[in-house]
Amino acid sequence: MRPQKIRTVRRKTVPSPDKDDTLTASLSCELPRPDGRTTQGVQDEVGRRAARSSRGESGLGKVGRRDPYMIKSVVHAANLLATFGSKGAVLSLRDLTSRSKLTRGIVFRLLYTLNRCGFVAKVGANQYRVLVSHPHEPKLRLGYASLGDDPFVREVTNGLRFAAERFGDVDLLRMDNRLSRTRTIRNADYMVRERVGVAIEYLRDAQIAPIVAAKFHAAGIPVITINNPLPGAIYLGVNSYEAGYAGGHFLGNWALHNWDGQVEEVVLMDIRQVSEVVRSRVSGALDGITKVLGEHRTARAKIVRLDGGGDFEKSWRLTRAHLLSVKAKRTLVCGINDTTVLGALRAYEEAGRVSHCAAMGQNCNPEARKELRRPGSRFLGSVAYFPEQYGEVLLRVALQLSQGLFVPPAVFVEHRLLTRGNVDAVYPFDQENEPPQRGLSE
Repeated sequence: MRPQKIRTVRRKTVPSPDKDDTLTASLSCELPRPDGRTTQGVQDEVGRRAARSSRGESGLGKVGRRDPYMIKSVVHAANLLATFGSKGAVLSLRDLTSRSKLTRGIVFRLLYTLNRCGFVAKVGANQYRVLVSHPHEPKLRLGYASLGDDPFVREVTNGLRFAAERFGDVDLLRMDNRLSRTRTIRNADYMVRERVGVAIEYLRDAQIAPIVAAKFHAAGIPVITINNPLPGAIYLGVNSYEAGYAGGHFLGNWALHNWDGQVEEVVLMDIRQVSEVVRSRVSGALDGITKVLGEHRTARAKIVRLDGGGDFEKSWRLTRAHLLSVKAKRTLVCGINDTTVLGALRAYEEAGRVSHCAAMGQNCNPEARKELRRPGSRFLGSVAYFPEQYGEVLLRVALQLSQGLFVPPAVFVEHRLLTRGNVDAVYPFDQENEPPQRGLSE
């Protein structure tokens, strides 16, 4: 029998690919391709992207073209974390795929691994939040335009400055609108030129609010507005109507118990320049008074609106002129802020008619708290907004906006009615360092 001849087949030896390339290629092939590309095409694309990363085009620093120590899957993971931008940011799987320039399969597997390792958290359907900060993450550039030297504004400004200093990674650009339309618009232009990450506006003039809002909108800068609405901005401040209603309700009860509910006049210290949202404090106060006394009693009282402009001197002069023409002996006084109400009360005192009125303020600034403590004062109370606490809330909302997190269109701060009976419990350290008062006790 003839022995069979064994046929030898020589196979062409193909160099084995790098392990990391095999890993990244296999990751991209495990999910079906919706775009119709072939597996080989996907592998080629992954290889090209890995090569770009190894050349330093990923933003992680320049490395050699063929660095044998570079683990490309780790480079992809680091790039993906950097794509989030800042700690706490939330992005979708689609956004991460688009921004990182990686395939959907790689991004999904990397996110799964990073989630298991505690670097990211899945917060919804295909929504992920990064839990670590990038070593080269820039500081938040925060622009803040204040509103003059009012005591309330001063406490807001100091609170924001202290909060930024404690946080550390915030570059705070401070400026002052000084109740000027021209300066307010100029400050908005400056913040746009400086490319702030988030702008905080404290303006009072409702007529220029759309102009300022349009500048920030065109520049793509998110805005927080304090106590005064701004189109497209996050409102942070008090619920003006509810705060006014609380003060008016207290005044109505006081009149019911001390004047048997017989009120001859209600003086509303208004500011016509501000928005209707802010002016709802006085309309809320009137509704609160009406709720207690009833519509029939309130209808018999004369309703007087005086535009004090939020200024002590102007409110004093207007009220003094008003008192020359009226003889009402039971008058309730309330207004948009403490300053204008204290100015009106000063006029009653100088006319010798302070016993004919009872007053309620808004903001409860240091001057108002000092007046509350003065024996015999007809300043019965003020609705406190706690401006010293605004800074922490402002910074927290600004950080959320800069990270792309959801923020509701209105963030309401706490308000509370303070009277002579509870002001010391809420502000126990006022009397240790009371500011000079430009009002009634001097």
